[in-house]
Amino acid sequence: MKRICLLLSALFLLASCKHDFPSGHSAGSSQPRALPSGAGSATGPILSYANVVDRVAPAVVTIHAQLRVRAPQQFPFFDDPFFQQFFGGRIPRQPRTETEQALGSGVIVRSDGYLLTNHHVIDGAENITVDMAENRRYKATVVGSDSPSDLAVLKIGASDLPVLQLADSDTVRVGDICLAVGNPLGIGQTVTAGIVSAKGRSTESGSGSFQDFLQTDAPINKGNSGGALVNTRGELIGINSQILSPNGGGNIGIGFAIPSNMARNVMNQLIGKGLVRRGMLGVTIQQMTPELAQSLGLPNNRGILIGGVTPGGPGDKAGLQRGDVVLKLNGKDVNDLNELRNQVAAMGPDVEVTLSILREGSHRDVRVRLGELTEQSARSGAGQGGGAQGGKLGITVVPLTPDIAAQLGVSRNTRGVAIESVDPDGPAAQAGLRPGDIIQEVNRQPIRTPAEIGSALERSGNRAPLLLINRGGQTLFVAVPLG
Repeated sequence: MKRICLLLSALFLLASCKHDFPSGHSAGSSQPRALPSGAGSATGPILSYANVVDRVAPAVVTIHAQLRVRAPQQFPFFDDPFFQQFFGGRIPRQPRTETEQALGSGVIVRSDGYLLTNHHVIDGAENITVDMAENRRYKATVVGSDSPSDLAVLKIGASDLPVLQLADSDTVRVGDICLAVGNPLGIGQTVTAGIVSAKGRSTESGSGSFQDFLQTDAPINKGNSGGALVNTRGELIGINSQILSPNGGGNIGIGFAIPSNMARNVMNQLIGKGLVRRGMLGVTIQQMTPELAQSLGLPNNRGILIGGVTPGGPGDKAGLQRGDVVLKLNGKDVNDLNELRNQVAAMGPDVEVTLSILREGSHRDVRVRLGELTEQSARSGAGQGGGAQGGKLGITVVPLTPDIAAQLGVSRNTRGVAIESVDPDGPAAQAGLRPGDIIQEVNRQPIRTPAEIGSALERSGNRAPLLLINRGGQTLFVAVPLG
């Protein structure tokens, strides 16, 4: 009986040990369990992204765009009949145009042939071709292109194509692993890895563009523009768009991608209507700073300051005033100028919003029916932004704060707007205006906000406006011919 009991105990122990190990593995085996495709485990890092790349790569394409540009003539006087008479009319014509080749990447977003890429990849192109896997090449047409977001939609004559699903970029977190897929420098499709380094970045404040970049350290170079930034599930979180490089060369670990939520909104409008409509408040806004808050007697530097209100615009009709501080948009706190600007634009025109504002120490809600942001209103500063672009003048200006005045070497009490950038081909550059100049008057009318420049220029018509410029504490008048 004792032997029988010992035998039963041994059999029970053996059966228990058998259930301690996964099916298909013995107690002495060191082979790990297979991980789900493209995922890591709770106990170790991801050792390969090959499964993710296998899913993503077929939906990322190379885009070739041919652009015709006007070439300078070596002997421009040959076209003058006066000079031709000396050569018997036998002078050969000089070439007028030449062809440039632009290279970029794109992402297939619909199986029936719709692609997303950057506006700057195909801007001005007369012939666009798309290269896919297995040496397939298609001619592409432009469905729509949107310069402010730097996005474009192309269409090719193909069906049953592999696509990338667009993720919700709002759920992306700083520190998430990401992969960049594209054709850098034309060497062929390339995959690089990194993390999401930051969110909500803007590289061209006041330029009239709408930016909400994801920043990444995944290496991106020329040719990656329009390509995919994906997460480890193989979903599209961004369209690669820009790199920051101090010498204008290669990657230094700072790249920017347009988030998928912005891309989705622009894409749907371009496919549905061929253009993008954006909402506007009809005010100029600026980031609140501790210095501004102290000057305004505010308890903290929360919110966005309204620096100007366009007469007759949506904000003016709703009763907004210069000096109001916007604290909330539809009940949600706002503390970032670029974020507020993007949110208002994305809502579109004719949408009613509620702004919670602070005016002279008292809180109130103001309901505003958004207007439509047109190219003219964006350039004149009638929309919303940290700066306004003088479309006629070819400049970008920002409100002159005491800190900016001190940096420019003028009294902190100086009034006007500061020139942030100058288009080298614009009228202002031809007249000798520079970044750092302060515009104090237009046609002898004092200027205090970017919006007032737009109003003054409209009153000028085609006449060259007369500007009073403060340059390093010295004032001078400058006439800017608009022709």
